[in-house]
Formats: sequence, structure tokens, C-alpha cells
Amino acid sequence: MSQSLERVKKEITALIPPTMFFFIALHLVVFVRVLMLKGSGITLETSTSVTIAALVLGKAVLIADLLPFINRFPDKPLVYNVIWKTTLYFLIAMLFHYVERLIDHWRDGGGFVGANEQLLAEIVWPHFWAIQIFLLVLILNYCIAREFVRAVGGGVVRRMFFGPLNPKRNP
Repeated sequence: MSQSLERVKKEITALIPPTMFFFIALHLVVFVRVLMLKGSGITLETSTSVTIAALVLGKAVLIADLLPFINRFPDKPLVYNVIWKTTLYFLIAMLFHYVERLIDHWRDGGGFVGANEQLLAEIVWPHFWAIQIFLLVLILNYCIAREFVRAVGGGVVRRMFFGPLNPKRNP
């Protein structure tokens, strides 16, 4: 296989776990939000936008993992990196959640300042914080799993979770 095809295969393989995680997590968040606000099902448009967001977040996590400050505590117990990454990812997710609502109000007119004032006046804070708590738990679980896989190795975790791929080779 050529070097470029091998690189593309490696990129896609690395992209699958975070993308699948965020695909499921974001659909759960949308589902909870729809149940809290409307009590109806998820539209196809929402599902499509969430799928695109999952792809973007999956790639963003891979890019973030390359940044030197993201693995700030490589020689300490895993909990240090878990808390650090959870905090960073959660703050970014909270900002995106707020900006997403802000854009909805901005489209209605009134400019940025007017949209922000309208959003702050109309936002249902218990719903906002419920979604944030839900996201925090999901992000924490992702960071725990990611750090565990990083420390132990993907192959070992796959065998632990799914069993040996070839039972004759691994008794």
C-alpha cells in the first residue's frame, strides 16, 4: 500500500473512536434537550447537524491531542490528565452550547449585543445547566476511557473488552 493511503487509513482509524463517542453523546444531548423543551422527536435536520458536529469534534480532539499543553501531566497518575482534559473540553463545550443559542437569537435580528441580552433574559437556566451537567459526565467518561486506552494500549483494551480476535492464538 502506498504511503499516502497508509496515512489516510491511520487518520480514519484514529478518527473513528472520538467521532463515534461524540456522535452518540451529542444525539443523547439533543434527545434530552428535545424532551425537556418540546417533548417531541428529533428532526432529520437536527440529526444531520449533530452528525456533522460529531465529525468536527472527533477531528478537534485528535488535533487537541497533538498540542503540547494537552498532555500536561504525562508522569503523574491518570487522574491528573483526566481532570485537566475534562476541564478544558467542558469549558469549550459550554462555550459552544452558549454560542449555539446566541446564534439562534442573532438570526432573529438585533445584532450581537441585542441577541446576547435577549438570550440572557430568555434562557431557561435550569435546562442550560442540566445539559451542562450531562455533557460534563459524558466528557469525563470520554477522558477516562481515552487516558486508560492511552496508558494501557488500544490492542490490550480491545482484547480486554471484546476478547481475543483469534481464540486459537491467545488461550
